[in-house]
Amino acid sequence: MAAAAAPAIPVLVAGGVAALVLKFFSRRPPAAPEIQGEASDDGKDASSAPEVPPITLSWHKICCALQAKDGITTVKRLLKNLSGEAKAGRLLAIMGPSGSGKTTILNVLAGQLAASPRLKLTGLLFVNGTPCVSTSYKVAYVRQEDLFFSQLTVRETLSLAAELQLPGSSTAAERSRYVDDILQRLGLVRCADTPVGDAKVRGISGGEKKRLSIACELIASPSVIFADEPTTGLDAFQAEQVMETLKKLAQDGHTVVCSIHQPRGSIYSKFDDLLLLSEGSVIYAGPAQNEALAYFAGLGHSCPEHVNPAEFFADLISIDYSSPEKESASRKRVEAFVEIFATTLYATRSLSGTEPAPVKLSTQYVTQQKVGWWKQFRLLFRRAWLQAIRDGPTNKVRSRMSVAAAMIFGSIYWRMGRSQTSIQDRMGLLQVAAVNTAMAALTKTVNVFPKERAIVDRERAKGSYGLAPYLAAKLIAEMPIGAAFPLLFGAILYPMARLHPSAKRFGSFSSIVTVESFTASAMGLCVGAMVPTTEAAMALGPSLMTVFIVFGGYYVNSENAPVMFRWIPRVSLIRWAFQALCINEFKGLKFECDKPYDLPNGEQALERLGFGDSTINKAMVEEGRILLFWYTMTYALMRKNKPRYQRIVAPDESS
Repeated sequence: MAAAAAPAIPVLVAGGVAALVLKFFSRRPPAAPEIQGEASDDGKDASSAPEVPPITLSWHKICCALQAKDGITTVKRLLKNLSGEAKAGRLLAIMGPSGSGKTTILNVLAGQLAASPRLKLTGLLFVNGTPCVSTSYKVAYVRQEDLFFSQLTVRETLSLAAELQLPGSSTAAERSRYVDDILQRLGLVRCADTPVGDAKVRGISGGEKKRLSIACELIASPSVIFADEPTTGLDAFQAEQVMETLKKLAQDGHTVVCSIHQPRGSIYSKFDDLLLLSEGSVIYAGPAQNEALAYFAGLGHSCPEHVNPAEFFADLISIDYSSPEKESASRKRVEAFVEIFATTLYATRSLSGTEPAPVKLSTQYVTQQKVGWWKQFRLLFRRAWLQAIRDGPTNKVRSRMSVAAAMIFGSIYWRMGRSQTSIQDRMGLLQVAAVNTAMAALTKTVNVFPKERAIVDRERAKGSYGLAPYLAAKLIAEMPIGAAFPLLFGAILYPMARLHPSAKRFGSFSSIVTVESFTASAMGLCVGAMVPTTEAAMALGPSLMTVFIVFGGYYVNSENAPVMFRWIPRVSLIRWAFQALCINEFKGLKFECDKPYDLPNGEQALERLGFGDSTINKAMVEEGRILLFWYTMTYALMRKNKPRYQRIVAPDESS
């Protein structure tokens, strides 16, 4: 009996350790003190963020081409000899029709262009007149998609970013004041204690999410802020608020660059500088207001009165594909614009020495100061725990499904006796229990983890934390919640079906299904780390699990399986869980015998299944190995699939 209860030991110990620290980690932070008074006239108060070094970012002859698999033939030129500059204290807008290269040049300047062997990226970058490589200056990048942990509040999200990114020498009070200041500067004080939310949980608005994205990027006091179409998906009012925020950041001394698609007139009026692109080429680069209109008026294209300049430019530089004639005419117009601009003063003055005097950027502004391993673990543990424990909709659904499944199976196998037919019933019930537990854990994980991985990839790319503390914190924090549902399932099913009537046997049953649930979740993590989308994970995960079910010990005896498939039962998490459950149930069980060939005891039933020479401990050791295998594969895949970005190389002298 003692041996049978052995599988419970790791679960109970881990659960006990987790329980001791949960109370400490799950405490909500004390309410932040209210911010007294209003900001001063210049938009800053006494606790404002430290000043950032002014940076003028210049780029020269940026070319990006998509090549064929041979690495020689050019399939498409995404960017064609782009040159320009973004100045400190000014808001630069990159505009152009869809496919013009807005996001591509933004990614290049931010050092965030996804690496590909088929891409060729050349050009020169200058920071305050000094040549540099991509990301050798401190930048913030606000992407189109606003991804957050939905159960955390705005303040908790921002506080975690501050804990991970601010220097360790700062005190808790200083970090709290810093967070309060950013909340005030970005207009997030009103919703500071509201959960971020998602499709399942109502939270903050789309505009507030966008401002929260900006706030998280501001934690590290970046000199340059990039925003990729920050108004996408927002209504007119929210879009206005977001762009007003970016304008204020520019006025505070940041260099702000955003790509935007046909903004309304009031938003266009906030732009200081403008970069117009079409088909990957520069149409215009210079001041955004009267100068831009005067430039095109000089070319014979005047903007009509009461017409939004952004709409006027969009119509002027777009290719009209509605007919061959219109396409030809519009393409010639655009090509003429490109040629004319290349000879203008606007095109040549950006690299003519107008930048500030070169400055040496200290590592304070170049590198990310990452906090220690244990602090990363503590912070990430608390985030994972809060996300898991507050996810009411998911937890309610899983609880109801566990109860419903237990009630249904318990009713079908109601109070089994000791007849010969109950042997088959017991085997069927234990197989169903193993399959249901595994599928429930797998489905939940593959449905959630790919979305979470997108957030983690972004944070890791910024250097906020390492992969090891993240995975360790996630696995331990989710253990109590992950164990609750199989335990609930077993607590209802076991007495209803009248399985082996022993407290120790029930403890072993609960431990087995719990460990199996952890293994299935680990498999789900691996699948989620392997594929790029939730849809792909939902397709691959259950398909792979079906194979493990077929070779799970009930449908196919491993000794009778074809030689080429005999390795599958050894790696099937269903097989080892089912085997342990059968040993736990049948060992020492006596059955009624009416005929000479009847099975008098459970040991003979185990022999029929090929489990006669095994033990619960041996089965659980194998299950544990599979668990560690999936965890190791998850780590390896996430490490391998960490976002990598294209390096920019200097152009050939002849170009």
